[in-house]
Amino acid sequence: MLASIPGVGKIIASAVVASVPDPLVFKSARGFAAWLGLTPRQNSSGGKEKLGSITKQGNQYIRKLLVRGATSVLRVAGKRKGALHDWLAGLLTKKPARLVTVALANKLARIMLATMTTGEAFRTETFERA
Repeated sequence: MLASIPGVGKIIASAVVASVPDPLVFKSARGFAAWLGLTPRQNSSGGKEKLGSITKQGNQYIRKLLVRGATSVLRVAGKRKGALHDWLAGLLTKKPARLVTVALANKLARIMLATMTTGEAFRTETFERA
């Protein structure tokens, strides 16, 4: 089920399933992404929110695999259509490709947790061939 998500193959899916015995432990998908070290560091003070680089705290192996999977998705994004393609195209107009890759890895982690908790399969129409 997890291997059907773009950028997530059998190796990433098995590593996540082996590392996360109970996905309901996480309060939100952001918590899961933070557990993997894929969320930006927050330095907030006086009501001003400042986001820094990713924390890189957590499972380094899974984080590295997700970033590599996101890189492969980014390479073929021009040949795809759907909501995920539109999101990537919008980000690429404003941000550098490497930053978009890490943002996509964060999004893939959140999608994986949603898939694990709900049992629903990834909707392929969100990123299908053009």
